[in-house]
Amino acid sequence: MTDTQVKNRQEIIVTGFGGQGIILAGRILGMAAALGDGKESTLVQSYGPESRGGACAAQVIISEETIQYPYIKTPDLLVCMSQSAYEKYINELKPDGILITDRDLVKPDESRDCFSIPATRMAEELGRKMMANIIMVGFTTAVAGVISLEAAREAVTSSVPKGTEKMNIEAFTKGYEYGLSKLKGRARKASGQTGVMK
Repeated sequence: MTDTQVKNRQEIIVTGFGGQGIILAGRILGMAAALGDGKESTLVQSYGPESRGGACAAQVIISEETIQYPYIKTPDLLVCMSQSAYEKYINELKPDGILITDRDLVKPDESRDCFSIPATRMAEELGRKMMANIIMVGFTTAVAGVISLEAAREAVTSSVPKGTEKMNIEAFTKGYEYGLSKLKGRARKASGQTGVMK
């Protein structure tokens, strides 16, 4: 999806468990939309009874128009970083909505189309497990097109602790590039079905 194809309003739920940086990921998406892309955005956060390890979600609305009500019933985009979060929210995703998962932590229903990335494993390979959320933001930026690349990079840089900007941008870029390669793979597959297989 290119920037020009983005709908006037996008409702996004980013969810997982406490300690994964879910709220920060949601804040970055909203901040990128508002400050970088000049749109309206809202963020509503919710935690389970115990914050670290409990269910946690960020509801983000990005819109061209004023947002009257910040709560989401049926998201256009669902980003899941834990199995329990997936099970809690999957039935709320719009039929044509986009599902994004952490491949090693979420096993979606076979019939459901989704974009998956081993974000936590990639973060561990970078030596920073805590950056899985930033890798996921990069991946989401590439495959969902809800915010522009430039706005996302700026929002990451201004949201992470001082001194970690370079590492976080590296993590973001890893996720973004993985997303672009996923989109290319899908495009090849789609054209391969109609043309001659090479």
